[in-house]
Amino acid sequence: MQSNRLQLNINKSEVLWCATARRQHQLPRCQFKIGPDIIIPSTAVRDLVIHIDSDLSMQTHVQRSVAGCFAVLRQLCSIRRLVPSTVYQSLVVALVLLRLDYGNATLAGLPTCLLNRLQSVLNAAARSTAGLRRSEHITDAVTSFHWLRATERIKFKLAVIVYRALHGAAPQYLSDQLQYVVDLPTRRRGRLRSSTSSLLDVRPSRCVTLGDQSFPTVGPRLWNSLPAEARSASSLTTFRRKLKSHLFRQSYPDIVL
Repeated sequence: MQSNRLQLNINKSEVLWCATARRQHQLPRCQFKIGPDIIIPSTAVRDLVIHIDSDLSMQTHVQRSVAGCFAVLRQLCSIRRLVPSTVYQSLVVALVLLRLDYGNATLAGLPTCLLNRLQSVLNAAARSTAGLRRSEHITDAVTSFHWLRATERIKFKLAVIVYRALHGAAPQYLSDQLQYVVDLPTRRRGRLRSSTSSLLDVRPSRCVTLGDQSFPTVGPRLWNSLPAEARSASSLTTFRRKLKSHLFRQSYPDIVL
């Protein structure tokens, strides 16, 4: 910080030690001094409104997002009968769903218990928008709104990032972590069926729990699971349309489009 002429702001600076859940007890908890200031390590920090836990479980981010979305829903319920249904649905999408989707590409690979909490927000938003009671089914309402489930919304955001990275519309540090199978030296020499496809190379990870959630692993794995017609889309608009249709069928397999 001194070499870059920066001054530490104790009110805006946090320190996070990262380790797996089994090694959390080995992390140092003592205070340390930087210049005249004393800093205490935190168990979770916030970066661009995304909360990161020391064990990278994203549990704090899910809790804060769910709590914030339900708080907005309670405020919107007070004007439910005062505005048209189309206006109310637009408010729910703009103030609740967009907040729920912010940074959700970092939530890929979360356990089911956390994904269910995100899904509870979508269920409550659908009931509020359609005017349904808690005992009534919401599948018909959600499908009429064309809302994806929480898991598929995460896949949608991540797949769009992969598409943009492959076509030079994403930061270079993301594009550098993706590689087509056809570009691998071992596939160039052979005449394998996969050498002519648009599949991506899935990098092996050392840690199954955290490594499989990293972008170089979860991104190509999701991309390879998409249908070929979606991967070969000529534009981002076409890709998003085909991707949503594919994920919508995964969300509601019993619904006939």
